Amino acid sequence: MGPHTPDAPDTPGRPSTGTVTVRRGLPAGAERRAAELYWDAFGRKLGPALDPPDKAVPFIAAHLNADRAVCALLDGQLVGLAGYRHGGRALTGGSAGAVLRAYGHLRGLHRLLLLTLFERHPGAGQLLMDGIAVSPDLRRRGVGSLLIEEVAAIAAEQGYREIRLDVIDTNPRARALYERRGFTAVRTEETPYLRRLLGFGAVTTMRRPVGPDGRTGL
Repeated sequence: MGPHTPDAPDTPGRPSTGTVTVRRGLPAGAERRAAELYWDAFGRKLGPALDPPDKAVPFIAAHLNADRAVCALLDGQLVGLAGYRHGGRALTGGSAGAVLRAYGHLRGLHRLLLLTLFERHPGAGQLLMDGIAVSPDLRRRGVGSLLIEEVAAIAAEQGYREIRLDVIDTNPRARALYERRGFTAVRTEETPYLRRLLGFGAVTTMRRPVGPDGRTGL
């Protein structure tokens, strides 16, 4: 997991009025920017395993699978992305060996144990979706919805029956977005033992059926 790209960060308080476009795959050279967005969205959750940020962001950037991303672009800049797992690969990668090389064997082993807490495996017919990361200046402008619908189209093309994702209890804004886009909560796992360690105490699994055009569930 890691980030720095030639794209300049959005200027706070001065969002562009251009049109957001969605494309599949991560643009060449945008790895750093993608990792920065990912860390901004999930750093609080992943921090205990990958901190400090100046080490975590380059690590994420170096281990991205660009073909497992759906990206939002504004004026040529990467402003949002969502990842998904297909064919055994997800947006973020990094083997156990890569973690140990980046963080050292002593501290790396502890981090590997924490990272195993985030591992998820899809069921039959499920496309597993990573969370959505959107530039703070572009939130509440429909970027997340655009990314979800593109992932849904991919799921339909690949013959999946449903999309699955997990959302933690400290991210109600994300859950509200998923519900608006047709996801339904099917199970909540209470994890009070993780609250002090990782900052959240429950994980909710949500699913959305996939039709031929990817839009079933809306």
